[in-house]
Amino acid sequence: MNTNPQVDLFFTTAKKWQKEMLQLREILLDCGLTEELKWSKPCYIYQGTNIIVIQGFKDYCALLFFKGVLMSNVNGILVKTGENTRVGRQIRFTNKEDIIAMQAIIKANIFEAIEIEKTGLKVEAAAHEEMKLTEEFESKLADIPNLKAAFNALTPGRQRAYHIYFSAPKQSKTRTSRVEKYIQQILSGKGLND
Repeated sequence: MNTNPQVDLFFTTAKKWQKEMLQLREILLDCGLTEELKWSKPCYIYQGTNIIVIQGFKDYCALLFFKGVLMSNVNGILVKTGENTRVGRQIRFTNKEDIIAMQAIIKANIFEAIEIEKTGLKVEAAAHEEMKLTEEFESKLADIPNLKAAFNALTPGRQRAYHIYFSAPKQSKTRTSRVEKYIQQILSGKGLND
């Protein structure tokens, strides 16, 4: 197994789910994937393409399959990460013993994800839906010309993430606060979670 020193550091400093994530790492590397640190998380790659990332959350750790929507999910263990998720799917874990018991199923899912990449399957782009931006954000776009150009230069997924985040609060004051907090990040060409 070829481990990456940057990823080693991630695991040694992990405060939660360390045993579980190390077990997942062993399985992923045993499947012939290369590991890198991306988005401050261990990412597993097949021939230069991101396949899976290990994630740690408050109540569970997970394997996120980037093209999970294309997977068969025969065991019913792949779940959407949220109501607005379109493509990625997770397998969630709460203890090392379950990971060990599910090793064959986990590997089957990993190999399916690799096969999807080998065959060149792509996720169909969703029909373009018109985003109705909040008044608060529209106002800032009108006031700051560079902001509009920077927002339009973002990928559709990043634009959508901002739209969902900015439009969620019911109060205008909260929407305005959210917009103002992320102006510099948008101007820097970064997404909500970059």
